[in-house]
Amino acid sequence: MIKRLFDIVFSLVALLLLLPLLLAFALAIALSSPGGAFFRQVRVGKGGREFRLLKFRSMRPGSEAQGQLTIGGRDPRITGVGYFLRKTKLDELPQLWNVLIGDMSVVGPRPEVPRYVALYSPEQRVVLSVRPGITGMASMDYVDENEMLAKATDPERAYIDVVMPAKIALDLRYVRERSMALDLRIIAATVKLIFR
Repeated sequence: MIKRLFDIVFSLVALLLLLPLLLAFALAIALSSPGGAFFRQVRVGKGGREFRLLKFRSMRPGSEAQGQLTIGGRDPRITGVGYFLRKTKLDELPQLWNVLIGDMSVVGPRPEVPRYVALYSPEQRVVLSVRPGITGMASMDYVDENEMLAKATDPERAYIDVVMPAKIALDLRYVRERSMALDLRIIAATVKLIFR
C-alpha cells in the first residue's frame, strides 16, 4: 500500500514538474519525423495482465515490423531526436502515466513483450507477481543492452539465451529483496546514471 501511494505521488508530481519538458520533447519528435510523438506497445504486467506501455517515439513509423529488438544506438530505424532520447533514457518518461494509472510502478522488473514472456519458465514467471517498473536492478545493469546485442552474431538468440535470463535473475532478486529503501536507492542510482 505504501509503495502504491509513493508511486501515485511520485508520478503525479513528476508529470506536473516535467510537463514543459515533456511537451518540448513531444513537439521535437512530431516536427522531426512523421508518426506522432508517442509509441504504444503491448507489454505484460502484474499477474500476466497485458497493458499498453507508453514511450516517446524514437523510431520511424513501421519499425516494429522489422523486429522488436533494437540493435545498437545507431540502428537505422532510430530518428535523430530518438537517438538522444534513448541514450539519455528520457524516452521512458511517458511511463509515469502508466505508473499513475496503476499499470506500472516507479521501480520494478521491466515489462516484457508477450512473445518473450511466453518463453519464461514457471520459476521466471515469479517476476510477474509484482508491478513492472520504469527502472530496476536489471535496467541499471543492462543500460547498454542495445550495444551489447549489436556485437552478437545473432542478436535475437543472444537476447533469449543470455541477456533475458540474466535480467530475469536480477528481477527475481528484486522481487525477493524489495523494500522502499531499495526502491529509493535504485531511483537515486537511475537519476545519477541519466545525468552521467
